[in-house]
Amino acid sequence: MSEDNKPSGPDLTQGVSPADFADGKLLGHVGEEQVLLVQLGSEILAIDAFCSHYHGPLAEGLVVGDTIRCPWHHACFALRSGEAVRPPALTALSVWQVEREGDRIFVRRKREAAKEAPPATARRAGALPDRIVIIGGGAAGFAAAEMLRREGFASLITVISDDGAPPVDRPNLSKDYLAGQAPEDWVPLRPDEFYADVGIELRLNTSAASIDLKDRKVALGNGGSVPFDRLLLATGAEPVRLQIPGADQPHVHTLRTLADSRAIIAAAGNAKRALVIGASFIGLEVAASLRTRNLEVHVVAPEQRPMERILGAEMGDFVRSLHEEHGVIFHLQDTVARLDGKRATLKSGAAIEADLVVVGIGVRPRVALAEQAGLATARGVTVDAYLETSVPGIFAAGDIARWPDAHSKANIRVEHWVVAERQGQTAARNMLGQRERYDAVPFFWSQHYDVPINYVGHAESWDQIKVDGSIAGKDCLVRYKQQGRVLAVASIYRDLANLEAELAMERGS
Repeated sequence: MSEDNKPSGPDLTQGVSPADFADGKLLGHVGEEQVLLVQLGSEILAIDAFCSHYHGPLAEGLVVGDTIRCPWHHACFALRSGEAVRPPALTALSVWQVEREGDRIFVRRKREAAKEAPPATARRAGALPDRIVIIGGGAAGFAAAEMLRREGFASLITVISDDGAPPVDRPNLSKDYLAGQAPEDWVPLRPDEFYADVGIELRLNTSAASIDLKDRKVALGNGGSVPFDRLLLATGAEPVRLQIPGADQPHVHTLRTLADSRAIIAAAGNAKRALVIGASFIGLEVAASLRTRNLEVHVVAPEQRPMERILGAEMGDFVRSLHEEHGVIFHLQDTVARLDGKRATLKSGAAIEADLVVVGIGVRPRVALAEQAGLATARGVTVDAYLETSVPGIFAAGDIARWPDAHSKANIRVEHWVVAERQGQTAARNMLGQRERYDAVPFFWSQHYDVPINYVGHAESWDQIKVDGSIAGKDCLVRYKQQGRVLAVASIYRDLANLEAELAMERGS
């Protein structure tokens, strides 16, 4: 191991003292492996030191009860078992054997890691459905299927996905993978063999045409059908298409799937100038990734400043200046009127020549199946606190679900990756009869060059924004308030404070 990669902290095989702990934690190593010790009262627990999602440093995280939360993307692990109890992490961590000799604490070996998915032959006690069908191979659908097996459900699971690829880490498609900084083998959520190993039938390139409530079956686009006892709708959202002349040209792309990201990467290899239409999170992440690939990038959007509707004016100005520092050219309060070959004509009369166009003007929830089946909908599929729709036995999760949010006291629908994963897991448990309320506080993160923005809560409007620290200085916690109550918090490099804000919202304070 090189000096730069040398493990930090004390050698735990040589023993440490309780006095060595700071704030109940101590980072050390066993050989070349980093291990985190956590003090819970008189008990000392030891776990792998880095999150299994994107390798976030758990030593900088937050201990809540007998769990620890990652400071980067708010994954959560059980300290005693290592189980990933909260997305976006899905893979368990190793836990280590702690030994006491006098007043010294030693760690020398691992304990057996938590199992990620029990064998498909393991059967839980009690009445369970014989067949569960999941429509959608995105975050919610995958998390539900994986959790069903983790919970010991041994009967049939069928995942129907119109995508050509197995479930992937979609946030990476607009971030590191698109920027050329992450290999494609990081993108799948699980290896291809995982699905057969745990007995999940994954039907790719397969569309669901309709839901037959009477006979409890899903009709497929290819003419077949799949019966179900419980059904999860996790159909997600689809990109809004640009409705202007020339939008159907081959150099005009949207980004939702792995195939979309591959196509943009291929096009970027021969392009010199890119036009991004839309200043959404996805649009600006694409802009940052293409700048990393050394393309000239222009962004056209109708807003006065990017992301003001979600983050407010000051954060919006900061995001714009950050991108401009990296060479992005903005054309705000403007729209693209037409595309003639590679020439984009703006409403203002200006023109941009671009070899590559990426459209990021929002997404729409895919609710047609639910509407056809007669499920209650209201700008999304209406679900109760258990994520069950208006028809018993049919659940919805992810981008399509509108649920009663305990924190905001409103029925909300949120298009966030972590929300979709957490809802998928809760829906899975509830399809097994566990009656678990979905009460997680919404969370998302966005990455722009070397600047991460973490956001917890949900604020569609506010009457006050309170900034602690400096937005321009890339060190801040921003609170969005309505009538004195904090509805949401955004942060830049204040990861622990962001975790603490999430916990406060969970506890109703």
